[in-house]
Amino acid sequence: MKENSLSKMQVLVLVLARVLMGWYCLYEGMVKVMNPSWSSFAYLNDSQGWFAGFFRDMASNPELISLIDFLNVWGLVAIGLGLILGLLTRIATVGGIVLIALYCLSHPSLIDANYMLPTGETAMWVGKNLIFVFLLLILYLFPTGHIIGIDRLLFKKKN
Repeated sequence: MKENSLSKMQVLVLVLARVLMGWYCLYEGMVKVMNPSWSSFAYLNDSQGWFAGFFRDMASNPELISLIDFLNVWGLVAIGLGLILGLLTRIATVGGIVLIALYCLSHPSLIDANYMLPTGETAMWVGKNLIFVFLLLILYLFPTGHIIGIDRLLFKKKN
């Protein structure tokens, strides 16, 4: 994408969306870092829908839970920092898409789903995580790290 193919306002809105999404991921990761008793066990065990068996099987393996917890927490932190700073934004957006898509698959917004911790964040098949996946997809398709971000310095094109 050429730098001048977007208007200044479009770039501003995309950068703000990137930073806001980054803040959300960083915050969610840091909340988990600061809570030593946090674990993905209850979330995975509460899974419903088409892939519930897969997520519940993961929850039944303590060694796997430790790995999942580590990847989830530090993945959120890395994704958040990457998006906020415009650092390796392509990798950060793909990582975010994969991670949050897994949340969607574990806890789909089904009409008859009754999760242990109801959030009220669904509107019949569309939940915040699905919206986040699509926002990250937009950020992937319209990258801004090379315009405003550390990627601009790292991947400077020589004229």
